[in-house]
Amino acid sequence: MKQLIIHGDPGIRKGAIINYDGEELVCFGINRNGEWHGPETVQLWCTIGTEDEYEDYEKRNFMPHFLDVDRIDADAVDVVRPKGDLAI
Repeated sequence: MKQLIIHGDPGIRKGAIINYDGEELVCFGINRNGEWHGPETVQLWCTIGTEDEYEDYEKRNFMPHFLDVDRIDADAVDVVRPKGDLAI
């Protein structure tokens, strides 16, 4: 599980599946930042991971402050499914 900061909006929402770093990962939660104050373009702060890690995410069985953080531009995101239900 890790945090992914996307600069721009590639059109994904909670439950999206993206191809990142050579594997398909699920966006468990997305915080949208920069609408009113902040950077020129919006930033999506996504908690991503494999389907196996979803239960840990739901039960908050992780330390959010200690997750690895990666940054990527919206045009570099390979979207497999833009949104979906998280009934994994």
